[in-house]
Amino acid sequence: MTSRRNFLVQTSAAFAAAGWSLPSAAQQRTFDPRPGAWRTFEVTTRVEVLDPKGITRLWLPVPSINTDWQRSLESSYSSNGQARMTSDAEEGARMLYVEFDAGEPQPVVEMTSRVQTRNRAVDWSARQPGAEDAESLRYWTRPTSLIPTGGIVRRTALKVIGDARTDEDKTRRIYDWVLANAWREPKVRGCGEGDIAAMLETGNLGGKCADINALFVGLCRSVGVPARDVYGLRLASSAFGYKELGGNPASLKGAQHCRAEVYLKAQGWVAMDPADVAKVMRQETSEWIKSTQHPLVAPVAKSLYGGWEGNWVGYNMAHDVKLANSKHAKLGFFMYPAAENSRGRIDSYAPDEFRYQITAREIV
Repeated sequence: MTSRRNFLVQTSAAFAAAGWSLPSAAQQRTFDPRPGAWRTFEVTTRVEVLDPKGITRLWLPVPSINTDWQRSLESSYSSNGQARMTSDAEEGARMLYVEFDAGEPQPVVEMTSRVQTRNRAVDWSARQPGAEDAESLRYWTRPTSLIPTGGIVRRTALKVIGDARTDEDKTRRIYDWVLANAWREPKVRGCGEGDIAAMLETGNLGGKCADINALFVGLCRSVGVPARDVYGLRLASSAFGYKELGGNPASLKGAQHCRAEVYLKAQGWVAMDPADVAKVMRQETSEWIKSTQHPLVAPVAKSLYGGWEGNWVGYNMAHDVKLANSKHAKLGFFMYPAAENSRGRIDSYAPDEFRYQITAREIV
């Protein structure tokens, strides 16, 4: 009994010195996704254009990733417009394209995609090299409109990695630096814009997943580590009790979330998600947690370096996306329904004005 009392006193003192209270029962959680059984989901997106003006064009992202952690199966759709499946010619992002005549008073489309997902976690003790060729890997170090790899991005990355020589050491230092310097900013619209040069130039590293994970990807690319964003959607609640790491399948508008991957020679493509660590730190409780050593954050920070939970589907890994038959500029990324009419492009970050709803159903 005495030793237990001493332990509690010493532990309480340690937490107090760090500015924390002892973790409550709600904070004593694990977060350790491990590869296992596949889960099957049907994801339905329904869009109604409320005030059409002239010809209306609409695009929905379609799951197009097939890996050892996701299987993109069939998609079906119905609409009172002219609809067809297509893809971005350069990036390969699949999409449903629908065009409505100027006289159509109530444009509507509904698409259902079936996918299978499962948890990911790299085994750092085992060598499981990927099979990507040199040309493919160079593609994942290229600059994009939102993710430049020179200038302030490269200068920042060089300072971050210091004397690191291996890609794994560079990745670890960049991941830790992003967690220490970027933060979740709830006021940012949607998932953010992902303009990492502007973030670094202004010193404002607050944002959401499209900002924070793009920053991680850009810093990696600028020092030669192949990296990419994976744009997708949360489908269900987290099995580990973290409310911010899941979605409500009955209503998934606003559940869009991008993740990241890096390519390491000994392991192939490895999962990363510093943005979700930042989300837990800022929004999991009413307290803004400032340390990754906090008992609520530590298991997430550890597991999201090399893994992620399979309650999410990836649409694509595309940047600078040209929407089929669009009259407007390319999108920096394609994760939300998009539409345009004679008045211009409709705001994808305003689902109630755009009038779209996304739901998911798990098939057991």
